[in-house]
Amino acid sequence: MTDTPAIELKGISKAFGPVQANKDISIRVMPGTIHGIIGENGAGKSTLMSILYGFYRADRGEIFISGKKTEIPDSQAAIRAGIGMVFQHFKLVENFTVLENVILGAEEGRLLRPSLAKARKTLRQMAEEYELNVDPDALIEDLSVGHQQRVEILKALYRQADILILDEPTGVLTPAEADHLFRILDNLRSEGKTIILITHKLREIMEITDTVSVMRRGEMTATVKTAETSPEELAELMVGRKVLLRVDKKPAIPGETVLSVEDLRVTDDDGVERVKGIGFEIRRGEILGIAGVAGNGQSELMQVLGGILSGTGRVRMLGEEIALSGARSDGRSRRRKSIAHVPEDRQREGLIMEYTAWENTIFGYHDDPKWRRGPLMNNAAIVEEAEGKMQRFDVRPPNPRLAARNFSGGNQQKIVLAREIEQNPDLLLVGQPTRGVDIGAIEFIHQEIVRLRDQGAAILLVSVELDEIMSLSDRIAVMFDGRIMGFRDPAQTDERELGLLMAGIEGEPGEADWKAVDRQLEQKTAEVAAEKGH
Repeated sequence: MTDTPAIELKGISKAFGPVQANKDISIRVMPGTIHGIIGENGAGKSTLMSILYGFYRADRGEIFISGKKTEIPDSQAAIRAGIGMVFQHFKLVENFTVLENVILGAEEGRLLRPSLAKARKTLRQMAEEYELNVDPDALIEDLSVGHQQRVEILKALYRQADILILDEPTGVLTPAEADHLFRILDNLRSEGKTIILITHKLREIMEITDTVSVMRRGEMTATVKTAETSPEELAELMVGRKVLLRVDKKPAIPGETVLSVEDLRVTDDDGVERVKGIGFEIRRGEILGIAGVAGNGQSELMQVLGGILSGTGRVRMLGEEIALSGARSDGRSRRRKSIAHVPEDRQREGLIMEYTAWENTIFGYHDDPKWRRGPLMNNAAIVEEAEGKMQRFDVRPPNPRLAARNFSGGNQQKIVLAREIEQNPDLLLVGQPTRGVDIGAIEFIHQEIVRLRDQGAAILLVSVELDEIMSLSDRIAVMFDGRIMGFRDPAQTDERELGLLMAGIEGEPGEADWKAVDRQLEQKTAEVAAEKGH
């Protein structure tokens, strides 16, 4: 292996107004390796990679590609330098085919047919070489998320990228799809490709990378060989203090049944059934986790229970049936029955971004008589209460008069959690509690959810983070295509078994090799697409 780095960044600095996103960053990435970059939100990872890919220009610093100083003013210059980037949110045209997406922007000449023929042949070769199997004539909208990601990788390779940047590549993948991606990356590495992996998942860093760099507050704090570090050490480097990576909780002591669900169904505005006759119970003092890839009915389940969507079936709260449609089925009626709801999308459903933090801490509960002073709201009392909540939930900055939009995503999440958890509900519906939240805040949020459970609340948890589901839940239900595939005890299952269920595949994990799993994933995806009318 050559001693010349595939990528070398020297003294990179970038500011956005008064905010210093990158401060004098230097990093060397060796060819034929997978180099991980981790850090909390706002640490500067994405800014640094955006400079490397030409989205931003550094205020200071130099970029070297294979030892040669290189100017990268835009993404086309990055592509010419052999750099490809796979974004967290894919840049694909959904009603185009795989083949059309791959050649888009890389057509040769005025006639499209020769470009398509060349791309088809090249795709066939790359599919065999790197396990990037995907139907070139399939529409993007009919593909699973994992197969769409393969198209993004094929796009970069088709443009002859020797350096691949992947931004949070497993955020929406099943464990089976993530394992397949890692085999693809391993194949690319063995062929001499250089890969930069941006992720917040320490397990993935330990599993697939050769070297890892840690960023904190815009600076590079450490670069270490992966084999010579540990998740605990990396977490401490990211946060600046020791972090508990596993949830510290006692075994559940379930009490009476709080929520009972029978034959629940939800149909969307297009007439597509999103929740297909599911049933379960949750008791006091337990957390039922719903595992599944986004888009398999979990969101609709939470919304109908929270009074946002209508549904059919039978749902009882502490033995009393609750309405699933009509005037008596809304968020206010749910709150009166001691149901609190932390929605999956905090900015659209959990907060009013232009309103202050103190106003957001009582939304939904503002008709409580304790906030009244005659016909008017007792704003002074609300502000005082908001200050206490912000202190207890470590919201930064602890200023209740700031607009919600001025807080980071993690602190916005804490405002929503403080509002709902402080109601001491009998049932807490919590969706994606730590999405976009820093590792230190994740630890705190998990502790608060467990504390509420230990006080006797029943908790329904929806998360796409399988680590979070495994760590927090007392029981796990796995959803695929609107149905519950099964229930599992976290102590008696593993991520591989749950991953197969998340892909709609039943049976013992040992019964299917990975190629068979891949074929079944394609089959299940096709079935779902057919149901949607594609």
